[in-house]
Amino acid sequence: MKRLIDLTNDEARNHLLKGSCYFNSDFPPYIDFTPILKSVDSVLDGKAFFDFMSITPNNIKGVNYSFTANKDGRFAWRPHELIHPVIYVSFINIICKPENWTLIQKRFNEFSDGIVDCCSAPVMSLDDYSDAAKQVQSWWHKLEQRSLKYALLYSHILHTDVTDCYGSLYTHAISWALHGVEESKIKRSDKSLLGNQVDRHIRAGRYGQTNGISQGSVVMDFIAELVLGFIDKTINEAVGDADDIKILRYRDDYRIFGNSDQRVEEILKIVSDQLREVGMKLSIPKTKLCRNVIEGSIKSDKLAGIDLKDLGDTNARTFQKKLLRLHSFGQKYPNSGALRRLITEFNETLEGFDERLEDIEVLISIATDIGFVSPSTFPVVSSILSHLISLSKEDEKKDLWEKVRNKMKKVPYNGYLEIWLQRVTQPKAVGIRIKTKENICRIVNGEDVILWDNSWISSPALLRALDVTQIVISTPEDIDEVVQLEEVALFAQKALAY
Repeated sequence: MKRLIDLTNDEARNHLLKGSCYFNSDFPPYIDFTPILKSVDSVLDGKAFFDFMSITPNNIKGVNYSFTANKDGRFAWRPHELIHPVIYVSFINIICKPENWTLIQKRFNEFSDGIVDCCSAPVMSLDDYSDAAKQVQSWWHKLEQRSLKYALLYSHILHTDVTDCYGSLYTHAISWALHGVEESKIKRSDKSLLGNQVDRHIRAGRYGQTNGISQGSVVMDFIAELVLGFIDKTINEAVGDADDIKILRYRDDYRIFGNSDQRVEEILKIVSDQLREVGMKLSIPKTKLCRNVIEGSIKSDKLAGIDLKDLGDTNARTFQKKLLRLHSFGQKYPNSGALRRLITEFNETLEGFDERLEDIEVLISIATDIGFVSPSTFPVVSSILSHLISLSKEDEKKDLWEKVRNKMKKVPYNGYLEIWLQRVTQPKAVGIRIKTKENICRIVNGEDVILWDNSWISSPALLRALDVTQIVISTPEDIDEVVQLEEVALFAQKALAY
């Protein structure tokens, strides 16, 4: 793997213009944003969006497109935001100019020394694995494994993370990270300053807000790392030279290592103070101290998942018993990384299985409820369901999918789930055309839908480049009724590296 920051400016630009970087979670294989990004890039021709607007987009709602994913089946919603393609490509053009990319590389290097060790710098794959899979592999090696090694040096580990990190980040802090606070304040009106240009791009798609950045793209992960790296530097300066403390950070998760309650809590206060300067605060419920580093380095759901997996097939020889064990685990650890790993492994056992099963509706009911309680697992649950229902009688398939769809429709405000429901219900072998308010699904269905507000754009060529039908590269009707393993490969790779 290779860090994004270590690429040349041209390599970084080409990488960030990939559809998988534009949105870094799973979409069904017939949805791809690469074509529309290429069309926009061709018109912009290396320029910024400023030259193509009739009015400022800052005062317009809906410039970026937002849809939700539900984390717990009830009230825990995670917003996904598809940055307006014109703003996105313009943003890439700005940061990947040779002089700007050199400045960004220089700043990241300046953030790297001290007691805070960043383990989450965006990476890209150099082999057949996806970039996202390499990112999780990086987490495993740099955070979890290093934490276990620190048991030789430290007796205490304190976990904490930031509440709503992306949603609370103060956009002016991006300029502070790039140029320092003093220069940024002196040049706050200088439109040529890189930090101000980056700030302007982010606010352009978010109704001019100065709090919060979009979630769902590699480039916003990169910007978050820039600001958090700047905070690392201020933490290092506040702590000074210290050989009795170490901090590992993975994005907005912090692990503080020390040898006494008092010392790690003292460092926690410093971390909290520095985060507050850029609009962030720590999550009190997620702040936990453990006086054994080995025990505290591995999440409880992962340990429980290891125990469950190691029971093997002895106590769960049938598919029903295996699903019931997964269901029980999901009740205790909903939406957990360990649950995603375990159901991914179960899904892989179904590959190539084509025998008729008894009580198949029971299996479908159990698997559906796992997805209902833990909606973040639904991409791989949909794969399990598609395999099970494909084994049922032809005249029963449609009714079974209707029951699944009616159950999952009870999960509130979950556009992401609807995208995957469309994937499994619209193949010709199933033949259910879902009625949905999710605009991405409506585009797939051939409806005339506006995904982003384009009213601020003056260029006819750019408006033509924004034709949303380009994101549909095939149709769900023509796809296999069984969700293939490679379709949820990103989900699987994230889960198996957990």
